[in-house]
Amino acid sequence: MNHPSGLGIRIGLGILLKGQMLEYIIKRLLQAVFVVFAAYTFAFFLLYALPSDPISLFLGPDSTDIDPAQRAALAAKYGFDQPVIVQYFNHLSALLHGDLGFSLQQSRSVGGLITEALWYTLPLAGLGFLVAAVFATVVCELSLVFSNSWLRHVLDSLPALGNSIPGFWFGMLLIQFFSFKLRLLPAFGDNGPLGLILPALTIALPSSALMAQVFLKSMRENDEKPFVSQLRAEGIGRLGILFRHITPNSLLAVLTVAGMTVGHLLGGTAVVETVFSRPGLGRVVVTAVSSQDIPTVLGVVLVVAIIYSAANLLVDLAYGWIDPRIRLAGGRFSRLNAA
Repeated sequence: MNHPSGLGIRIGLGILLKGQMLEYIIKRLLQAVFVVFAAYTFAFFLLYALPSDPISLFLGPDSTDIDPAQRAALAAKYGFDQPVIVQYFNHLSALLHGDLGFSLQQSRSVGGLITEALWYTLPLAGLGFLVAAVFATVVCELSLVFSNSWLRHVLDSLPALGNSIPGFWFGMLLIQFFSFKLRLLPAFGDNGPLGLILPALTIALPSSALMAQVFLKSMRENDEKPFVSQLRAEGIGRLGILFRHITPNSLLAVLTVAGMTVGHLLGGTAVVETVFSRPGLGRVVVTAVSSQDIPTVLGVVLVVAIIYSAANLLVDLAYGWIDPRIRLAGGRFSRLNAA
């Protein structure tokens, strides 16, 4: 039977730990908000420092024939006649109300344009992340399973090979083989689930190579630690040690890389969506940059910063779930390095 005082201590400790965890989450959320704000502010002043006239870009080649009064009225309508600092605070105020601005070149709201693009990009990035994680895990596990054979050297060379292959070239090879030669998968455009396979493989290549390199290094370091020798002496088999002890103890390093991979996947969609002629956020960025569509570029920067910050926040919170060595120390949520 539990002693009442001991039960009270455990309840009090649980409340304290939950309070400290909540404090940590709030702190990390504030940091994420600051990162998003800083990214948006930096991109705004950088883009508005470009020597371009949004009205002339909107009117096109015939802009010189437009009456100056009409140009001035158009500039006043969209706020381009005001100083940059005033435009910044106007954009910031609109942003706080959920308005990402209006694209003159696209003749539509930036929010609607990005939302439509995300319906194509997020499934591609999500499938690419899944493929990268599965490939990296399989390569690393097999490398340690066959640690004393020639297959290990082949598997160990795959991450470096993946990092050295240009993404657009790999995508073209996939199109040539699976689309033109075998005629199994569509080469271009949005063709439902089958149309996601080749772009996802292309976008997953560099991410899986990076994840595999970090994961494999961590697994080999853990494989050489004393606890592995002790487990062998206790009669536990190689596969049991690998899957129940080495792999869980190696997840922390690759988890950090996985959070960074989210930004790489979103950035890589520009090349992949261009190669495979797919609609999406990458194509929106390419079009916006080529036409100097500043509101759209700013909107994309904001959305990518939010997704990247959210992914890294989830990674930080997942540390404690994956590794029991993570503890609350000194009122702060921190990761304790174990020997």
